[in-house]
Amino acid sequence: MTAIESVTGAPHARIYGIGAYRPSRVIPNSEVVEAIDSSDEWIQQRSGIKQRRWATPEETVQLMSVTAARQALERSGVDARQIDCVIVATVSHMFQTPAIATAIAHELGTDQAAAFDISAACAGFCHGLALASDMVRGGSAGYALVIGVERLSDLTDVGDRGTAFIFADGAGAAVVGPSDTPAIGPVVWGSDGEQYGLIQQREDWRDVVASDHPQMPHLVMQGNPVFRWASFVMAKVGQQALDRAGIRADQLDCFVPHQANMRITDAMARAMKLPDNVKIARDIAEQGNTSAASIPLALDRMYAEGDAKTGDTALLIAFGAGLAYAAQVVVLP
Repeated sequence: MTAIESVTGAPHARIYGIGAYRPSRVIPNSEVVEAIDSSDEWIQQRSGIKQRRWATPEETVQLMSVTAARQALERSGVDARQIDCVIVATVSHMFQTPAIATAIAHELGTDQAAAFDISAACAGFCHGLALASDMVRGGSAGYALVIGVERLSDLTDVGDRGTAFIFADGAGAAVVGPSDTPAIGPVVWGSDGEQYGLIQQREDWRDVVASDHPQMPHLVMQGNPVFRWASFVMAKVGQQALDRAGIRADQLDCFVPHQANMRITDAMARAMKLPDNVKIARDIAEQGNTSAASIPLALDRMYAEGDAKTGDTALLIAFGAGLAYAAQVVVLP
């Protein structure tokens, strides 16, 4: 049998830089309460959200992604032409094909980089980070760009009391490249398909087209079951990620969970017995739930507010529709 030659990459991988884009429209709770017969107090008690960002028509998935990616490239010191792969995590790019990643790669000026989208809902950024790390270490990419981007306002029913106040828009990006020391820990990921229907798009596109009064499909969520599942299961996933990375909770500097709900964040932190000195991302209060974009956006805010710095050890963990989840420990750029 003829032998096939193989390639090997860097011994380890790390994040070189983070970028973010926050849409210009700030939507306070006061603008959403009337349509859902609610109040600012109720929304904050239930989710921790004070306001959210919604994109203008001009703030497209591509524009937000490219802007966040350029910031990440600038901060990392990596030229776009060095990027060998662009991975875009999103559920709100409205074209089934082609992947928006290809257009983003072209606009950034990469040199014919591989480019594809992944659909892992709110866990998408952590999935993309795991893929990028494996590519760098496996030799299929020298540098990879991971983008989480959403325009969930397009999929939000403003009259749905269970979701109208939750979802938001934005983009975050990370440049991943070679490292001499471990800086992206082993991923712990999976899915619980038995819970498939807890978060989903309400309508099949075929039903929308066949309707006499077609409307954009909306996201729906069974909030209480999701809360119970995430609070119980994700703390275990987080602990597994710590164990696989050989890190104790008291060695963490930052905890950066998907910004789904402030009460879920607090429940996970208690279950994992995180010490008081561990800084916890709480971007949801000002940004809302941006699904695949939430972790890089939360990191960006932590840097800006002095809660994260270069060299810190952080636990990233995300979960979403599917129910898909992923977690890994990283050293911050």
